[in-house]
Amino acid sequence: MKDTGPANTGANCRGHLQGVAFSPRPSVTSAARAEADVENWDEIRTAYQVARLGTVSGAAEVLGVHHATVIRHIDALEKRLGEKLFQRHPRGYTPTEAGQDLLAVAQVTHEQFAQLASRIKGQGESVSGELVVTAVTGMAGLLTPALASFQEAHPGLVVRFLTGTRLFRLDFGEAHVAIRAGSAPSEPDNVVQPFLRVRHALYAARSYVAQHGTPESEADFNRHRFIGPDDAESRAPFYQWLRERVTPEQIAFRSSEADAMDEALRQGAGLGFMAVHRARRDPGLVEVLPARPEWDAPIWLVTHVDLHRTLKVQSFLAHLKQEAQGWTEL
Repeated sequence: MKDTGPANTGANCRGHLQGVAFSPRPSVTSAARAEADVENWDEIRTAYQVARLGTVSGAAEVLGVHHATVIRHIDALEKRLGEKLFQRHPRGYTPTEAGQDLLAVAQVTHEQFAQLASRIKGQGESVSGELVVTAVTGMAGLLTPALASFQEAHPGLVVRFLTGTRLFRLDFGEAHVAIRAGSAPSEPDNVVQPFLRVRHALYAARSYVAQHGTPESEADFNRHRFIGPDDAESRAPFYQWLRERVTPEQIAFRSSEADAMDEALRQGAGLGFMAVHRARRDPGLVEVLPARPEWDAPIWLVTHVDLHRTLKVQSFLAHLKQEAQGWTEL
């Protein structure tokens, strides 16, 4: 039978190291050691460099630390593992069998971290992988052609275009670029750029006009129904203007979806606001009040500071701004 007692130091250390990296069912003792070792990865990394280079001074230079720090890390790791990892001699440090086991395991981990760092860096320096863009629903008609042409120019790119009222957390990495309307976003660590202003006017469906006519002035508003957001605190400037001039009961159709409000307008549910560039494409709508500067919706480009300078984000922002120069209908 093979001796498994304390004298078999190489086998003991192999067990400890394998418990850290690979053991599928570690014992309570090995799990505790694994947790401690993971928390002290700097010590393992130091031991790896000493085993690789053979000297404390060489490891200290590579790691950018004082040689006393290297010695302290080695001593602490040997004490915790209960094994000698190196034979000290005037020429430097030579790994014991246990130290060679550590070198083998740590080298694999070091290479995996290096590969991961390379992949992450590559993602930031190439226009590939995923590009996640979020925007309010009403912008989809303008943005989709720009997104499609950007993807066509970069075949290795997957575009995810997410629309709706939810504010995606850029600090959580939920999106690369957010296109937002209303007041300037104020979240910390975001880079906010003014993009454009979307004009809005008050419209009615021809079917509504045929039945109810149009208001001659604001004094006639009390004879009409209106369409608006379900959110009574909407910050859209044209809805703020409307709330000051009509009663809550007059906003007879409400929705949390911009598309639903637009469709209600087309179906004659009441008077409602729509972006000028969208309304002009719909022959079934009649302009009731023309666009006013105070109704303009400012649009912002928002990126997180950590991703703002990456090639993928900068390339997309430049492409989008170039495309927007042709949006004359705004």
